Amino acid sequence: MKFQGRSQIEALAKFKGQGEPVTSFYLDTDKGRLNKKEIQLALKNLLSEAKTRAGELGAAKDRIDALLRDLDLIADHSSQALGSSNAAGLAVFSASQQKFWEALELPHGPRNRVIFDLNFYLRPLASILDKYSPACVLLVSRREAVWYNVSMGEIKALDRIESDVPGRVREGGFEGTEAKRIERHVDAHLQEHYKKSAQRTFEISKKLPFDWLLIGCEDNHSGDFEAHLHSYLRDKVKARLHAHPTDPPAKVLQEVLEVESRLKKAEEEEAVQKLVAELERGGLATSGLRDTIHRLNQFEVQTLVVTHNLSRPGRVCPTHKFLYLDELQCPIDDKKTDIVQDLIDEAIETVLKRGGTVRQIEPPSKLDRYGGIGAFLKYKA
Repeated sequence: MKFQGRSQIEALAKFKGQGEPVTSFYLDTDKGRLNKKEIQLALKNLLSEAKTRAGELGAAKDRIDALLRDLDLIADHSSQALGSSNAAGLAVFSASQQKFWEALELPHGPRNRVIFDLNFYLRPLASILDKYSPACVLLVSRREAVWYNVSMGEIKALDRIESDVPGRVREGGFEGTEAKRIERHVDAHLQEHYKKSAQRTFEISKKLPFDWLLIGCEDNHSGDFEAHLHSYLRDKVKARLHAHPTDPPAKVLQEVLEVESRLKKAEEEEAVQKLVAELERGGLATSGLRDTIHRLNQFEVQTLVVTHNLSRPGRVCPTHKFLYLDELQCPIDDKKTDIVQDLIDEAIETVLKRGGTVRQIEPPSKLDRYGGIGAFLKYKA
């Protein structure tokens, strides 16, 4: 199954391990950078190291056996996937004691890792999701309009229309009133073509919602065309493309990915700037790991903003699932807290479970001055 979006992350985040450890597996399978032999060797070493770690956990025998079963299942699946899939990455989530299994093909090669924990390790998925926004690409010329869906680095044709728009008046071919009449006639057909294309774009948006609308329009007529767009769609226009309706999909995708990369970088910078501004004016924001975790425990966090790959061990209350940096006992019920390998990952999963959003920022950025983590708040307690 291909990784497609947030709903898959939310479903995995809500999985209940019933107190038993579960296995999360990530493998870089990008054959554009690695050959098959290199990937197979990385897989072998990764699983061998994971089996050693599983045996050293000090857990009950049935729990260790369950983790080893997870690894055996992952080994079989990965070996088959390497021969049949061209995906850049592979992620597997297994809890054999609960008979749970999900394997996802990823559009980006992740860092190779196996994580044993009480919850699935989802941060790499959230990071990939941050790199993409579902986009509708519309390429429109005087006679044609072509629509593509671009999501997770892949392009898919949606629709194509052709209109009977007369050619332009040739210079010197007509004079005076007759030339103007023909020009009006041609323009009327052109505007009708643009109107029909805009209406079809709106129909597509209702069937296949998207975040961005990227438009390629020749002859510098983008303003004329966009005037026909529904106001809902005009707000989604993020960039103008150079691509034409006759361009092959691979060429269109290449330009879209370049534009997407620039837009995402700009979005990251804007998110950090807004967070810093909110912090400086004492508004609905917080920063630093300790205070951000505290606000998360108070259910105040709306959007978590965190530096990519920031990691810190911590602890979690087994009853209330509240997160702590170093409290050995939960302040609420005095129960012993459990160690977690990555407190940042736990925070990300908590935000996602509660319906919040997460923005992961590529370093370096101004967020580094604030401990690499912060949050926009719903309210202040």
